[in-house]
Amino acid sequence: MEESLTAVTPGETAPGAVPGGAASSGEGQPAVTVRYWAAARAAAGCAEETFRGGTVGEVLESARAAHSDEPRFDKVLSICSLLLGEQPIGSRSPADVAVAEGDVVEVLPPFAGGTDV
Repeated sequence: MEESLTAVTPGETAPGAVPGGAASSGEGQPAVTVRYWAAARAAAGCAEETFRGGTVGEVLESARAAHSDEPRFDKVLSICSLLLGEQPIGSRSPADVAVAEGDVVEVLPPFAGGTDV
């Protein structure tokens, strides 16, 4: 059965959402903080959010769903480097990187030159 993701506006709580966080799926999955930097922060409209998921990929899909009304968010996210804690995800697929309760995913856009977003 396919599970749907629900975007949440400020002040709302979606079913299965982390209190004080945004949209999520996977009730019972670890709560993970997503921290945005620079252009990612501007596109998200906040510095950090909390989502549930078993992998970095699932957590980022919840973030995309929460910001589906902001087309720039997905574009920025697609060019960002990701850290899980202090470790770069690098060339690994986010779908293959497991997360644990309390982990932090850092979303870092390119810092100098290169891509226009």
